[in-house]
Amino acid sequence: MLRKIDEKPNVRVLAKLGAAAATALLFGGPAQASDVLARGAYLARITGCVGCHTPRAPDGGVVEGRLLSGGDHTIAAAGNRGRFYPPNLTPDMETGIGSWQPRDIVKAIKTGTTPDGRVLSTAMPWRSQYDRLTDSDAMAIAAYLKSLPPIRNSVPLASGPSKPAASFEKQSQGKTAR
Repeated sequence: MLRKIDEKPNVRVLAKLGAAAATALLFGGPAQASDVLARGAYLARITGCVGCHTPRAPDGGVVEGRLLSGGDHTIAAAGNRGRFYPPNLTPDMETGIGSWQPRDIVKAIKTGTTPDGRVLSTAMPWRSQYDRLTDSDAMAIAAYLKSLPPIRNSVPLASGPSKPAASFEKQSQGKTAR
């Protein structure tokens, strides 16, 4: 049985245990943990996370060895506000979401708000689709993302007609909306 998001064990302890052990604690044991990771992997594919946040091969397919390390293609932001590259969702501490806790990932998925208060682009359908995910499905995606190998990959920042691109690290420090 899943714990409610607010009833999780101490996050610092979980971070020290590693993704697999933390998932087992959160979801009840090794068998249930692997089921949760499999569900998270499945959901990350069917909801579009993989398709957007993974570099593309020349044939248009995703590069499996760089899964969720940030898109290498631009996405148009809603309302003709420019273009952006989907960010790195691996647990890399410098260029990905390595410092995010599972509850931070769930909040970003369901509300479009990052831990530093930035609001994500509506190109990620957090207002029209992901807000309807159950907490357990959103947590399964979070557990899966935390279980991935960290991949260092800084994607260019969002850009508009007069705004030059920069690195994701620089954007995160400036809290610029993506």
